[in-house]
Amino acid sequence: MKNKGLNRLSRLAFLATTALAAPSVALAQEAPQDAAQAAPAEDPNVIIVTAQKRSENLQNVPISIQAFGTQKLEQLGISNFNNYTQQLPSVVAQSSGTPGTNVIYMRGVASGGDGNHSGSLPSVGVYLDEQPVTTIGGNLDVHVYDIARIESLAGPQGTLYGASSEAGTIRIITNKPSTKGFEASVDAEVNTVEHGGQGGKLEAMVNAPLSSMAALRVVGFYQKDAGFIDNVAGTRCFLPKPGGICVNNAPFVEKDYNDTEIWGGRAALKVDLDANWTVTPTLMYQDTRSHGSYGYDPKVGDLQVEHFFPEFRRDKFVQAALTIEGKVGNWDVTYAGAYLDRKTFSSSDYTDYAEAYDSLYASVGGNAGYFYFQDAAGNTIDPRQKVIGSDHFKKFSQELRIASPSDQPLRLVAGAFYQYQSNDIHQDYRVAGLAPLLSVNGLPGTLWLTQQHRIDKDYAAFGEVSYDVTPTVTITGGGRLFKYDNSLIGFFGFGRDPAFIQGADNAGPPNAVYSTRTGVAGCFTTAGTRLRAAQLAGQADTTLLPAAVDGSPCTNLAVFENGALKPVRAKGDGGTWRLNATWKPNRDVMLYATWSRGFRPGGINRRADVPPYQPDYLTNYELGFKTTLFDGLVRLNGAIYQQDWKNFQFSYLGANSFTEIHNGPNARIRGIDVDASIGRGPLTVNLAAAYTDAKTRQNLCAYDDPTFSCTAPGVDGQINYISAVKGTRLPITPRFKASGTARYTVPMGAAKVYGQVNATFQSSAFSDLRHRVFSSALADATSPADVADPARNYSPAEALGRLAGFAQVNLALGSDWERYSVEFFVQNLFDARGQLSRFAQCGQCNQRPYIVPTQPRTFGLRLGGKF
Repeated sequence: MKNKGLNRLSRLAFLATTALAAPSVALAQEAPQDAAQAAPAEDPNVIIVTAQKRSENLQNVPISIQAFGTQKLEQLGISNFNNYTQQLPSVVAQSSGTPGTNVIYMRGVASGGDGNHSGSLPSVGVYLDEQPVTTIGGNLDVHVYDIARIESLAGPQGTLYGASSEAGTIRIITNKPSTKGFEASVDAEVNTVEHGGQGGKLEAMVNAPLSSMAALRVVGFYQKDAGFIDNVAGTRCFLPKPGGICVNNAPFVEKDYNDTEIWGGRAALKVDLDANWTVTPTLMYQDTRSHGSYGYDPKVGDLQVEHFFPEFRRDKFVQAALTIEGKVGNWDVTYAGAYLDRKTFSSSDYTDYAEAYDSLYASVGGNAGYFYFQDAAGNTIDPRQKVIGSDHFKKFSQELRIASPSDQPLRLVAGAFYQYQSNDIHQDYRVAGLAPLLSVNGLPGTLWLTQQHRIDKDYAAFGEVSYDVTPTVTITGGGRLFKYDNSLIGFFGFGRDPAFIQGADNAGPPNAVYSTRTGVAGCFTTAGTRLRAAQLAGQADTTLLPAAVDGSPCTNLAVFENGALKPVRAKGDGGTWRLNATWKPNRDVMLYATWSRGFRPGGINRRADVPPYQPDYLTNYELGFKTTLFDGLVRLNGAIYQQDWKNFQFSYLGANSFTEIHNGPNARIRGIDVDASIGRGPLTVNLAAAYTDAKTRQNLCAYDDPTFSCTAPGVDGQINYISAVKGTRLPITPRFKASGTARYTVPMGAAKVYGQVNATFQSSAFSDLRHRVFSSALADATSPADVADPARNYSPAEALGRLAGFAQVNLALGSDWERYSVEFFVQNLFDARGQLSRFAQCGQCNQRPYIVPTQPRTFGLRLGGKF
């Protein structure tokens, strides 16, 4: 870990980039490449965005928006999700570090623990052009090349963007085909990572007019990210000692363990049917292959882990989209439809689970003394686990909207939206050599299985009306009527020895962990009762119904109706709104006030004893300003807001590291977003900053209690207690986050030589909301004294640890010619070990937290050509 002196130097470098500008958020300083969105010739620095589903000057849009255009993306070397979120002060993410697993949060709307396959929908929507690409368990990490701009819309966008835009929306807008002429580009990069290996990328684009009314644009890319985390030699021993089982990881020891390869392409065809109608079909494919662990174990060493099984993840997707734009009279009509097919497959080491439970039950002999990790002959076996997982997402969305002429005092945007998304979920927790009768039925060696089919359907009608009350005052009102229908069916849990009869004096255990409730025990019989209940009732026929989802032994997550199994469903409807007042006293100043509401649908808990979770709602009160000063030399924008988050959805790993989703208390979030840019000559300075104060308004209880006094018992009579007191800060989001860039360009003959310094800073944050959890692993509490026993309590927030604040500085020196460019860069100049997130493998694994770091110091060379 680096010394404090380097951290101070990093912060001083950051302050140097901000000294020339007021506190703010970075804005792109160039017009988009798309001819249809080109800025007026007299002001090439105008930024056109489509945040309100119209093309508008960013400075005229009464929303807190941050936008990076093509030039800014290239200047900052942004190619993936982590690159651009580091530059967005109101955005943070939580993940295991593996590409494609990030869960995005905006403006402090984060309770932690989201992202489970069967859990809550995201609170931040991600769009690729007009189409939503938000998926549960991690955002689509779209490779950034030949991108017109990335828009970050902070605050509820539930009126125009719907359910998964409760806290905000991120939009990735690609460059469109142009009939103006042939153009092409090729860009290459090589880099080397300190403490790691070498990487690079090759990217190319071709725009080819096919006629005066049609053009094709094709993009291809390959990227290799070097690894920098080492899997070092290690040994784990399991009780009893001596005579227990000891294993080593010799076959998997490897330097630079966490490398990634990404390749893919994108093609778009633009056809002008006539002067008014344009059809644009697009197709994108991307294949990401990751290896190793992206979080390091500080107990082992800096940028090191000790893992014992192969680790990899493949994430590939294809999206086909169709956009039709035209006019009916002088009204704009837009249809946007898309189909996304995303498949992931992974293998991960789960040795920490075995280690944690071996330690937890040390007083009774560890895993060997408490559980039944045995082979078919009854011999104790190595209890380590690996997890084989896959997801198959399918998303189909359609939107049809109309927009009245934008030059009229009364303007309307209205439309209808439909989305169908499904996910086939597979999680197989494997223990080598586990006896078939101790495994999930029909799957020898599988300790636990999740095999489920999830469907989320959304319907909506939306509209916004703006009216110019006077030439300087505009009132906007919008609403969205929505309906959601979410369902889940399948299997989860342990197996069950057919010879084990619930309630009888049986000779052997039902499975390796003697679980009599979860798994096959909860499967439905042909009579419609669950196996465990049927055996306790003495029913003679306990024949199980066939599995509803292929690959599972039976079905325990369903509803039995009329002799058949149907998915468990969560349905609801309602509405969101946005009211806005805008005042433009002159062409360079805009003031606005907004009252808006966003929502997230409710859903299903897999365990029958945990009730469904309800929708949560976010209400935003915001005052903002946008200014362009000194004839466009300075842009200064800002917003102050308060958000009330009602009954927020809260996920955590409960008993047996089983995810539960509950509605927590209310929360209050106050904050400030500001942005500025100075200069459009040799020196330009951009700065981004956000302050976020997010706290709970009531206690977070260990068991649901509508009074939040934490006195109501749990569903099985458990004694309740306060897990996080009123006023606890929400996790993940730092109180302060900022980014700044200073760039100086000087002509030298036919070249433009530049130097650039970019810096980011964020303060610390907790990774978990809970500050107290009672451990019932050995015995349930029978009195308040048991719950109060310090030896039986721990703090997940403290055990997982704080995300330490950090600063990072990036430098670039290069030259641009008319057709060629060259750049030398250094990322993370002071080799700061910034902490992006923290995680543990299981609910009891807090003794071994992992830290997902920023990439160590990286030196690189970029070459580019335009033709």
